[in-house]
Amino acid sequence: MRIARVCVALLLVAFLAGCRAHMVTIKLVNTSASPLSTIIVDYPSATFGKDKLAPGESFSSSVKLTDDGPLKVQFTDANGGNHTYTGPMLHKSEEGSIDIRFNQNAAVAETHIRGR
Repeated sequence: MRIARVCVALLLVAFLAGCRAHMVTIKLVNTSASPLSTIIVDYPSATFGKDKLAPGESFSSSVKLTDDGPLKVQFTDANGGNHTYTGPMLHKSEEGSIDIRFNQNAAVAETHIRGR
């Protein structure tokens, strides 16, 4: 009976060790000397946003990719101008990180992604 319990416990531990979410951390970084606003990050199957990003400020969000598609970003500069950026293709179950660096005119994504 004791051996059966130990076997069940070991199987449970092995099962739980193999189960983890594949997440991507998306970090927004304002590299400019002026604030940015209405930042919208659209990734396959979902979206998140940030109302304001002060000069030098950063913001991170962990997301789960459940579909394939491009990373898209929209933001408003300090003068009220709207900008869009289409970044790399992302794929279901990838994991890692993406740093999106903004200035007042553009956004550039640096990816550190690995497949499943």
